[in-house]
Amino acid sequence: QVQLVESGGGLVQAGGSLRLSCAASGGSFSNYAMGWFRQAPGKEREFVAAISWNSRSTDFADSVKGRFTISRDNAKKTVYLQMNSLKPEDTAVYYCADRSVPWVDTRGYDYWGQGTQVTVSS
Repeated sequence: QVQLVESGGGLVQAGGSLRLSCAASGGSFSNYAMGWFRQAPGKEREFVAAISWNSRSTDFADSVKGRFTISRDNAKKTVYLQMNSLKPEDTAVYYCADRSVPWVDTRGYDYWGQGTQVTVSS
């Protein structure tokens, strides 16, 4: 059973940066793609970013391209989301997810963390 625990959320001013972390336990972390999603109040959960098992392939939502980066450390079983130039519209609960296959996609994720709140003030 895969367990995912996010951390690093908080309150930041517009234009600021945050780095989210997601620590995995169980499963075969190094073999699988990982993703980040977010859900703002009153909105559906949306894809943010994904990274393949070997970090050679990444994908980003158009809304975060050029501002967010995703990386992973397979030895530490951790995936990161570096968020720069944050905007108030980035405010949401951010979730990491395990796709259980090696390649990136915007859907098809099997395991989810509990989420971490990111609030960007204007």
